[in-house]
This record gives sequence, C-alpha cells and structure tokens, in this order.
Amino acid sequence: MADLSTTYMGVKLKNPLILGASNLVTKPDVIKQIEDAGIGAIVYRSLFEEQIQLENLQMDEDLSEYENRNAEMTNLFPGLEHAGPKEHLYNVEKFVKSVNVPVFASLNAIYEPTWTEYAIELEKTGIAGLELNLYAVPGYFEITGESIEDKQVQIVKAVKQAVNIPVSVKISLFYTNPLNFIKKIDEAGADAYVLFNRFFQPEIDIDNEEYSYPWELSNPKDHMMGLRFAGLLYGNLDGSVCASRGIYDGNDVIKMILAGADVVQIVSTIYRNQPNIVADILVDLNNWMDDKGYKSLDDFRGKLSRKNLKDPFAYQRAQYVDILMKADVIFKKYPMV
Repeated sequence: MADLSTTYMGVKLKNPLILGASNLVTKPDVIKQIEDAGIGAIVYRSLFEEQIQLENLQMDEDLSEYENRNAEMTNLFPGLEHAGPKEHLYNVEKFVKSVNVPVFASLNAIYEPTWTEYAIELEKTGIAGLELNLYAVPGYFEITGESIEDKQVQIVKAVKQAVNIPVSVKISLFYTNPLNFIKKIDEAGADAYVLFNRFFQPEIDIDNEEYSYPWELSNPKDHMMGLRFAGLLYGNLDGSVCASRGIYDGNDVIKMILAGADVVQIVSTIYRNQPNIVADILVDLNNWMDDKGYKSLDDFRGKLSRKNLKDPFAYQRAQYVDILMKADVIFKKYPMV
C-alpha cells in the first residue's frame, strides 16, 4: 500500500485531502462521517468581519428599542441571536477538540488591525494554521489594481508577524498576473497558497425584477485553472500549493499532484456525493499509485509541472493556439444536424 502522507505548510497530514471551508462543520454527524472516511484535515468555516459588524449593528438597534420600556413588561430584553466573534471563536475551539485531524481556521476581514486582532484570537483556539481568505471585489473606478495588491501583501505581512502558526492565503484569479502576486505574498512570508477562491456572483430574477444570490456548487471542470497554476508554481516558491474548486474524484486529485499541488481542498463533491466520497478518492489514489509503482506522493508530485516538462510551451500560449488549430474535432463530439 502506498504512503499517502504529506506535509502542508509544515503540518503533517495523513493524506492530501482537506475539507475546505464550508457550513459542513456545523453538522457534527456529517463531520464524523467525513473524518471516518479518512479526511486529512479540515478548514473551519470563515469568520467574516462584515457579518460581525452587521450583527453588532443589529444588536445595538435591538437594545435601543428597549430603552424606554417600563418595569412591568414581561420581557425586557431583545432576542440576541449572535455573539459576534466570541461565539465563532468558541465554536472553533470546540471543534478543534472534537476531531482527530488538524484544523485550520479561515478568516476574511476588511481592515488591517482587525485581520491581526482576529488572527491572534483564532490562534488561541488551538488551530494548526490560518487561512486568509482574500476577497476583494472593487466597487469604485478610482481604485487601482496595484493599490489592492499592496494592501493585501501588507495584510499578509502583518498577520505573519502577529501569529506563530503557519498562514495560507486563498486568492482569486482576478489579478493581472496571479503568478506575480503569489510571488509577492510568498516573499511576504505566506506558508501556502490556495488556488482559487470562488466568488458567489449575483443573478437577476426577471419575474420579480430583482437581484438574487443563488447557492451553486462548483462544477467538475472548475479545477482546470487551478491545475494550470499548480503546474506553473511548482518548484518556484517556498510555500505549499493547495488546489481548490471543482475537485470531485480520485482522478482529479492525481492530476493536481502530477501538476505540482501538495494538497487539495474538496467541498462540492461531498455535498453531491455524500461523505464517503472521501474514502473512494483515497482508494482510487492508492490503487493508481500501486499500479504505477509509486510509493509516496513525492514520487510523482510535479512530474507534469512546467519545471519538469521537456516541452517549454505546455503551459503557454502555444498550447492554446495548437488547440484552436485542431478545433474541428469538436464536431465529432457535437455533430451538427
């Protein structure tokens, strides 16, 4: 049997499968099934600063409603459903103690002081590492791409200086040159890079003529961009590479490791295929390695990265042009009437 163990930003994992940040962590019975199926690590759902601010505002409004009530009223206090970051921190700490695999926390803040403040508090919960969820959607024409990148690099530096645990950075593709930005945060001290963040996009309900925000899972082919960048990054950074989005089965995991990923994050496949898909993926990975004669992940990690390929154009524009030149083959798959 092959050795599936690996190291992710200095943390030893029994295998490369990580449950990405999601609400699955709120379901203890589901988490037990996922852990029993063999998951290597878990990312707890994100702490969002915006949500905390909205909860605090709602709390203030609820309290102010009761300032002029009289002592004969049967219920003087509002129903406070949220306790801000303290509730989240309590739940993270409780979760860390409830499972037997490394737990990483996910953080999405706005201002540099709160990034570091929450990072410090999350570290106290006993997590193995912290994932910074860099989610920036510019809403103003005056903001430059350079200013956004500079601010995010500064956030990474500040958090790294504030905590003693490893820090990963989950980014989007919305940079002019993602490779350049990843290099910047690598130099800023980040310990890993999660490729890529998935933004939820607004939709329009044409019947009611209003915006809606549908909940949609990633699709099986969404992993292809992560595959490309894992192959480009391998061997060029100090930190670990984690592939995310659209990873559904053992074949997808094998592809990512061949490209150069250290680990992968999965979420959507668990929603679609139930927790035992974790065990199925591990079986497929192990069987493939046995068939190929690989004893460990390092035996084939990065084998198909740009660094190790003889074809220097495999990840470049020439590949794109070559595909277009052979585009007629699509008619064999989708014949026209």
